[in-house]
Amino acid sequence: MNVAMDDLADDALVREAKKGSLEAFSALCRRYQERVYFTILRFTKNPVDADDLTQETFMSAFKSLGQFKKKSTFYTWIYRIAVNKSLNFLKKKDRERELVGFEDNRVPGESSPGAAGSPERSSIGGETAAEIEGAIDALPPSFKAPFVLVVNQGLSHREAAEALGCSENAVSWRMHKARKLLRARLERFLNGSRK
Repeated sequence: MNVAMDDLADDALVREAKKGSLEAFSALCRRYQERVYFTILRFTKNPVDADDLTQETFMSAFKSLGQFKKKSTFYTWIYRIAVNKSLNFLKKKDRERELVGFEDNRVPGESSPGAAGSPERSSIGGETAAEIEGAIDALPPSFKAPFVLVVNQGLSHREAAEALGCSENAVSWRMHKARKLLRARLERFLNGSRK
């Protein structure tokens, strides 16, 4: 029976899940769990936190399924929940650090967990990849969120706009600003590595 559910389109699965089919919602979870997890991991840099937030994302989606009006695809709707959970988690973490005066021991530019084995990392080279990773991590959340969705997850500007709850023009502008910030931060490093 799972095979039949897994073959259904998102719209059909959402329709069945809204009628109370846990099997249909489970099929949606299987379809998007890995992509949602890696999106969240890109923000949190911690596999345990990413696991927890992925579960929270799908639990929130299940509880809110009745409110899903199909103004966007299920795919962009679940990403919106995941990004919001990630950003809220990071804000809370920052507030906790401020309260206890905690300094993060992470070295700027340190690589993310699990990225060491990726083909991109091998082809770029460790030092350059770490510098790029650090520059992306340093982006303000409002620029980092669209950048991760478009560059890492392959969403179009329109899909990223739906996921973030803003206009497509806002995503385009934020991507432009993110690239400018990255270029400025990496310029010295890249110029130095060419000599």
